[in-house]
Amino acid sequence: MSINMHPNRLLQPSAIVRHAVLLTTGALILVPFVWMVSLSIKPPGEIFRASFSFWPAQFYGVENYTKALTEAPLPRYMGNGLIVCALILGLQILVCAPCAYALAKLRFPGRDLLFAMVLIGLLLPHQVLSLPLFVLGYQLGILNTYAALIFPYVVSPFGIFLFRQFFKTIPDDVVHAARLDGLSEIAIVWKIMVPMALPALAAFSIFSIVGHWNDLFWPLIAVRDQSLMPPPLGIMAFKSEEAGSDYGPLMAASTLVVLPLTIAFVAAQRWFVDGLIGGAVKQ
Repeated sequence: MSINMHPNRLLQPSAIVRHAVLLTTGALILVPFVWMVSLSIKPPGEIFRASFSFWPAQFYGVENYTKALTEAPLPRYMGNGLIVCALILGLQILVCAPCAYALAKLRFPGRDLLFAMVLIGLLLPHQVLSLPLFVLGYQLGILNTYAALIFPYVVSPFGIFLFRQFFKTIPDDVVHAARLDGLSEIAIVWKIMVPMALPALAAFSIFSIVGHWNDLFWPLIAVRDQSLMPPPLGIMAFKSEEAGSDYGPLMAASTLVVLPLTIAFVAAQRWFVDGLIGGAVKQ
């Protein structure tokens, strides 16, 4: 019976409007990426034509991608991005998970005040803190190093909030049983809470990696050495020094930078959705 009703549900006016809005929004989001890929395989003479066609009359992809890989240290930029994102994510989990556990399962004076400060941290854009962070980085002597790219993001208010909300869905009886077994609070965090919160961990990992892989504002302030530049800043340097007005190689470099994120998100989208929906259902 449910099989026979399924097509009828899709034909309901509300479902048609909902899918139309989703398809339109998805198309608007994808248009810049489709255009970027199209420009990456076109010769310079076809890029600024008045009429748009996805496939070029003369395929120039090999030349553009070769130039993007050889005339700029693009693999170095992507390696920097991988190192920075991996270290940031690892440190964020090390800091956020115990903080979230304390806010979710422990009772102590000032807990609600600390959680309110976490919420305030969620509201503050990171650009507001860029000047004091720059001054602090200068005083610590870490500017123009990997530490300058990593240090400001070690504490993630969003990570604390997400883990705290997920930890609150875990029954207190689980924590009490672990304490009766002789586990310390730190052991409960890493042996009980974090393994049970793997969907939230997967969702946070995607948010963190995408956000810091694409970050341009802080790296533009924190580093000057080209060997330390992450992908977005490296592409800017490539545009200024090598590509100039040659947008084909520039779009090819941008496509190569976006590709790992696209593959990772497509591969992990089920975990991502399960993590967010699972937490919402348990709430």
